[in-house]
Amino acid sequence: MSNKIRVGVIGVGHLGQHHARNYYENPRCELTYVCDADGYQGRKIARYYGAKATKNYRDMVGDVDAVSIATPTSTHYEIASHMLAHGIHCLVEKPICNTVVEAANLTTLARGNNLVLQVGHIEHFNLAVQKFKEILTTPRFIECHRQGPFDPRVKDVGVVMDLMIHDIDIILRIVRSPIKSFEAVGVAILTDKEDIANVRIHFESGCIANLTVSRVTPKPLRKLRVFQDDAYISLDYRKQTMEVFRRYSRDVQQDGMPKYFIESKKIRVKRQEPLKLELDHFLSCVEDQVLYPETTGEQAMEALDVVIRITEQIRATTVPFPVLNPPIVDWPEAIPAKT
Repeated sequence: MSNKIRVGVIGVGHLGQHHARNYYENPRCELTYVCDADGYQGRKIARYYGAKATKNYRDMVGDVDAVSIATPTSTHYEIASHMLAHGIHCLVEKPICNTVVEAANLTTLARGNNLVLQVGHIEHFNLAVQKFKEILTTPRFIECHRQGPFDPRVKDVGVVMDLMIHDIDIILRIVRSPIKSFEAVGVAILTDKEDIANVRIHFESGCIANLTVSRVTPKPLRKLRVFQDDAYISLDYRKQTMEVFRRYSRDVQQDGMPKYFIESKKIRVKRQEPLKLELDHFLSCVEDQVLYPETTGEQAMEALDVVIRITEQIRATTVPFPVLNPPIVDWPEAIPAKT
């Protein structure tokens, strides 16, 4: 009898199919079931990896020990609560739920049943971010830019819930101070929700974080910059690279020269697929009964609460971007050229 963890994936679309691939390739588990509302997509992925397929996630109970839930956010609570109630460990893609109350209920259910509830805040499994955390001391100022082209798959939520939540989650973990206040603005361009947004967060520690997100920018950009007392750190999420700038005193003082000089050091890490590391961590927690994974339900709930409050402030003031039609010009008849 196999001792491998029996896993299933609920939602095998754009993201969920990569969950299925990684589980299939992981020697500590067996991909036994996939579920998708699109029967054709579910059967296709199931055939490719030799798993069962269903359109109803309830059919998976009894055949799986753990699941990934990569369905639309509006379905997370219903699916995850059913699985947790039946003793099945859950990895839920971000955001954990639509509301803080739903997120709190899921965490309570998981704790009460001694089950792993991990949330897919994948940036924590970016090796550059893990190296970044080792260098970090006390952040004073943080600047984030997360931008890219429009993706019609996520038009049902605004850019704050779609993209900014990644950086909010990271910042809450590295600042470790209550939020004192924030100012947020956003503009709706391609949808009826904010497609570009900026928020400036003031923490009780004195740290300030300035975040800008856009889903109408042609070239993707994922950068985090942190100023602290002894260094300035620039992190590129996409390239998984980091550069650290530090101040040093000059051994010999020269007239007209500053007392200090800046030295930069590029830090590279061996690139690995963050999703692979994230799912392997989930399986380790299931295997070893570690009920507090790297990204817990409680932490995801905190990030969700902040994002909801930011979104509410933006929605109260956001107006649609004006659509400009090209002007109709009555051009004068051409004047004949002189001969």
